[in-house]
Amino acid sequence: MDLTLTSTKTLHNGVEMPRFGLGVFKMKNRDEALAAMAAAIDHGYPAIDTAAIYENEREVGEAVRASSKKREDLFITSKVWNSEQGYDETLRAFEASLERLGFDYLDLYLTHWPVPGKFEETYRAIERLYDEKLIRATGVSNHHEHHLERLLAKANIKPMVNQIELHPQLTQEPLRAFCAKEDIAITSWSPLARGRLLGEDALTEIAAKYGKTTAQVVIRWHLQSDLIVIPKSVKPERIQENAGVYDFSLTAEDMKQIDSLNQDWRSGSNPDDLK
Repeated sequence: MDLTLTSTKTLHNGVEMPRFGLGVFKMKNRDEALAAMAAAIDHGYPAIDTAAIYENEREVGEAVRASSKKREDLFITSKVWNSEQGYDETLRAFEASLERLGFDYLDLYLTHWPVPGKFEETYRAIERLYDEKLIRATGVSNHHEHHLERLLAKANIKPMVNQIELHPQLTQEPLRAFCAKEDIAITSWSPLARGRLLGEDALTEIAAKYGKTTAQVVIRWHLQSDLIVIPKSVKPERIQENAGVYDFSLTAEDMKQIDSLNQDWRSGSNPDDLK
């Protein structure tokens, strides 16, 4: 797979979504968040992934406007939080997110978690936003196969993206196969398992072979696995380092070895435990 920092994945509606971007989870310090986003955009990151619950949508908008990039040159994702789900509630939540961002559209809007009794109506509202051209692509986050099946049974527009926790110790292969069959792209959150993987012997050995960091090897594994990846960092040097994954390729044996690290271990919640 010939990859660059600006490589995209074609969603099933034809929209080109960057395969690499900056995740801004827990970036609540305004100055720190702005500096991190500026560093990412300046280094050529083509996407930023935020959410209402992250409390930094205003900073995302400010960073985009302060950059040398045009709004349409950056792919911005946000998500509706659990307490704001439901049809009418989602429409209101989207309006609030757009106001905080200071944009007139979003590239991608996601249901953050499949809240029982609400996630189907939430996605129906997202379909309306798409029909009204307020978003360029529809999607969900943290949806298992059975959640997606319920949406697909009723949806006029099937989700284009499912953002899930995914890393070498949680490879989610059955869900990935289902999404591939349905032409639903997958974005990996917590792609480095919140640092748990950085001392893994097999990964450090592969990293040493290429003169790379363990984090770079894991990010490259995501990209070569046809996954969209959004590593988070507030440190400019780490932001640059995380993007330094386009001058080497993992072999088929490397990929197989990394795949074998799966333990079905989650750093976050299981969507089925949501009440």
